Order: sequence, then C-alpha cells, then structure tokens
Amino acid sequence: MNFERKAKNYFGEVVINKTLMQKAGFSSRAIPTFVGEWILSSFIKEDKLNDETRQKISLFLNKYFPTKSRKEEIKNRLLNFDRVKLLDDYRVFVNLKTGDRRLKIPFLDMDNCRISDNIIKENEMLLTSGVWGVGELMYTPPSDNKDKGEVWLRDFKPFQVGYIDLEYYKECRKHFNHEEWINLIVSSMGFNPTIYSNREKLLLITRILPIVEPRVNLIELAPKGTGKSYIYNNVSRYARVVGGGKITPAVMFHNLNTNTPGLITRYDLIVLDEVQSVSGDSKGELISGLKGYLESGKFSRGNTEATSEAGFVILGNITLNENKIPAYQEEGIFNEIPNFLQETAFIDRIHGLIPGWELPRVSKNTPSNKLGLKADFFSEVLHQLRDEVEYSDFVKVNMNLKNCDDLRDSKAITRLATAYLKIIFPDLNLSLEEFNEHCLKPAVEMRQRIRDELYKMDDEYEKVNIEIR
Repeated sequence: MNFERKAKNYFGEVVINKTLMQKAGFSSRAIPTFVGEWILSSFIKEDKLNDETRQKISLFLNKYFPTKSRKEEIKNRLLNFDRVKLLDDYRVFVNLKTGDRRLKIPFLDMDNCRISDNIIKENEMLLTSGVWGVGELMYTPPSDNKDKGEVWLRDFKPFQVGYIDLEYYKECRKHFNHEEWINLIVSSMGFNPTIYSNREKLLLITRILPIVEPRVNLIELAPKGTGKSYIYNNVSRYARVVGGGKITPAVMFHNLNTNTPGLITRYDLIVLDEVQSVSGDSKGELISGLKGYLESGKFSRGNTEATSEAGFVILGNITLNENKIPAYQEEGIFNEIPNFLQETAFIDRIHGLIPGWELPRVSKNTPSNKLGLKADFFSEVLHQLRDEVEYSDFVKVNMNLKNCDDLRDSKAITRLATAYLKIIFPDLNLSLEEFNEHCLKPAVEMRQRIRDELYKMDDEYEKVNIEIR
C-alpha cells in the first residue's frame, strides 16, 4: 500500500488531490493554496473535477474574488449603497491613542475601514495574522458629526479548518514507514515527491522547521527559480513574507506613531524575501533590534517592551559557478547579502543555513501530482505542534555531541533537531539511531554551515567541527 492510499485511509476528508489547484484555474489568481483548497473542498466531491464543478468555482471567484482591475467598480457599488461580499485577507489594527479598531481590506487598498465588535470577538485571529474569508461590506456616508464616509464589515464567514485532533494525527504516523511519511509531508507542502532525492526532500522539509518550532531562525541562499518563498506564501496563514525594499523598525517591531504592534508579534514566522534588495534604517535600529530579538525573544522600542515566539527566515539569491556551487564559497557566501546583515554577531544568531543551491529549479514537474494533506489542515497541525514540549525534552535527553561547547551552537542544534522530530516523528516512536540520522545529523549540518561561514568572516570565531558522539 503506497503513501497515498494510506493517507486516504487514515486521514480521510483532510486529504486532497494536489493537482486540483492547477486544474481548477487558480493559477491566474493571487490566492494562497490553503484558501484555494478550502474553496475546492466546498465544491468537489471525491476529488473529481468536471466541467460543471469548474464552472461553479469560476462563478464563485468572479463574484467574491474579482480581479484588481474591478476595484473602482466595487467601490462605486458601495457608494450606491449596495451590500458587497468580498473574499479577502482581512486584518484589524488597534490604535490606543485614538481608541479605534480599524479594518484593512487589501482588495480595496484601504486600511481605515470599520468593523463590528462582535465580529472581532468571534474571530480573534483578525487581530494577529489576519483571516481569509468572505466579508459583507456596506458604506455609510458622511453625516453631521463626521466628515468622511466609511466602509463597514457587517458580516463575516471565515475560511478556517475545523477542530484538529492532534493526538489522532500523531497516532496515524505509526501506519507509515519513513519513506511514506516523508513523501506525504513533501506532497502536503505542494511539491512532487517523485522528482526529488531523499537529500532534496530533507532540504524541502527544513524550510518548514520555523513554522513548527518557536523561534527558529534560518537563512536559505540559492539561485533564482528554486521556489524558496513558495511554501511560506501558500501553506501557512501564520507566516508573513516581507518583500525587498526598506524594512523599518516600525513595521517589524512596533509603530510608535500609531501605537500598533509590528509583524514580529502577530505571526509564527517572518520571512525576509529577496534579501539582496533589502535596505535597513540609517540609524541601525533594525539590525540592533533584530540581534536582541533573535537572541532572547524580546524587543523594546520607545516605552514598549514585548516578547514573541516568531521565527525568522532570510531568503537570498546567490551566484553559482560552472560547478553549480556558490561563487563565493571560499571567501564566504554571505558576501552577496546586504552589508548591514553581514555583521557576525547577527549571523551567529541564525541557527542554520539551508544550501538551497542543491535543489533543482522549479519546473512543470515541481508541483505535487499526488494526494496530500489539505494545506489549511497541515498548517494548523504545524501551528499546534509549536506548543508541544515533549519533543524538546526528548532532544535534550538524547542529544550527545562533541566539540559543541558554544551555547549558541547547542541552542541552535536543539531547536533544529526538535523541529525535525516534530515533523518526521510526531508520535515519538523512534530509536536513538533514527533520531541521530534523521533529526540530529541534519540539525548539526545546518548549524555547522553557519559556523564555517563565521570562521571565514572573523578571526574571533575558531574552526569548529561539531560531531555526534
């Protein structure tokens, strides 16, 4: 029995044919996989997509998820007092200075809309990572006591997975051998497990370590076209990708002008994409704040002090030589990231380096054509596993390393190994040999790459070769 049949047998309705997203016509829409698969599940029975179903999905998208070119048309309908239903990624921001709660509606490019208090109470995720769903909007014109018209969210139907039985998920692991489980995870991530080697599958899984384990910090360097940011944009609503450009402390940590929290406190994971085009602030406040946060999970800005469990991922493009290895392998592969991020004290706080140059470029065969766990279900499982402490206890008892006296090395490897353990052996049914091979060994490798680069960058970092006893 292959992994697909077992997945269907044991996970039932939370399994989906991953090719349906491509066949249903979502590719032309800027919609994450976890939302697209939720829509598919509402229309498709038994993984069968026929012309009638495809037409229903098309009508749904045209009605509730119009193209951006229709923005003014939608605004005009609101101005005419039509009630408009829109599928969007809704978020709420609280301004303590004004005592206001303001709603952000990306489709309308508006961040000062209003929302009913009861909707916030019923959907508290609106205050953190935001919630995808269908909202009913209406317009209220200016009146005697206000000089501006306002758009209100009056009703909201969130797209969210139902109750997750995490213990059942863990229990199901025993029905899969190692290869079958890895293939299921890779397919659930949206990648075709049949085109990747075992080594490449492990690198793909490494990308989701910061989603499943709190405060894991990674950097992945690779040529363009290797799909570095795909998983973060499509699988988890708890991850936020920040594109290139200027990143300010207000956006990352806390906005002092509006007294609103930054990204760090609202997501499980912050991803800095296209890092080669990122610029910091002239005062160095961003990098200083990041160094403090990556070390302790705390930050302060103005009179605000806060903590967070969010992980941090940096994605960057690098140049390869004719042998398909980094052009600056000898000098130091961090030469191609912005200078303000090359400080060794910052790099040392990154737990692991993913050698993305070992992964093939994205092709027509890259997307999974197999069964896999639905993205919203898989995302919620990873999110809930963050709070499970028995995995780190297992790692601390069974991890035995030599040449690992540095506290940052030890912490980094512990967190990485814990994350691998949660993903690969969620039932904790494994031998010491399996733990060393599939969890500890890759964790050591990821941290060793950071240590090797630090040695090239600064004489204060001695050459270290971390080994498993």
